[in-house]
Amino acid sequence: MEEHIYTVDLNWKSERKGEISSPELSDSIEVATPPEFPKGIAGIWSPEHLYTAAVNSCFMTTFLAIAENSKLEFKSLTCPAKGKLSKQEGKFVMSQVILEPVLTIFNEEDKEKAEKIMIKAEKACLITNSIKAEVILRPQIELAEYLVS
Repeated sequence: MEEHIYTVDLNWKSERKGEISSPELSDSIEVATPPEFPKGIAGIWSPEHLYTAAVNSCFMTTFLAIAENSKLEFKSLTCPAKGKLSKQEGKFVMSQVILEPVLTIFNEEDKEKAEKIMIKAEKACLITNSIKAEVILRPQIELAEYLVS
């Protein structure tokens, strides 16, 4: 089995704020304690946001690979996601991530295939398979409207 290493560096800046970066990437991300916690800072990515984003972006990349291999043509994919922070056994945990992908397809006959691919993508996502949180998938499929002139 192949293994891959992904390097992420952290540099504390001040108060409850830091910056994450990677020698493999060109951009850095400012991170902070979320405002729901003491001394948290609004408007900055938090670990909770990054956790939810990891699940959501893994769903997308897995979906794209499966859709390509399945020759599914689509117009667009958006995916609002919500990560739920709960207290369990006296500890804070990310207990749920709800994914609500909206896939716009060109052909009505691809609807069932598209639904199956979205479900398969959620089940195959390596991040989803690596976490304790329950991942709930609520897919929606829409048909693209053609403009006739």
